[in-house]
Amino acid sequence: MRSAKVAISLDPRLLKRLDRLVGSVFESRSEAIQTAIEEKLSRLHQTDLARECSKLDKHFEQALADEGLSDEIDEWPEY
Repeated sequence: MRSAKVAISLDPRLLKRLDRLVGSVFESRSEAIQTAIEEKLSRLHQTDLARECSKLDKHFEQALADEGLSDEIDEWPEY
């Protein structure tokens, strides 16, 4: 996969911390920054998903899931 080049500005203290990881944990600054961005975006997505799930009405969702099951339960195979 091709990568796009992006110029960023970093606080010098943050850059020093980043450079300490390059060589021991990451092969390059680019790899370290890409990994950090991927992890942050993943966490934000999980937070958004949790926030949306918390808005659901559990009783309504259960009723919706159970809708029609009582009519069909006799047709289900026994396990």
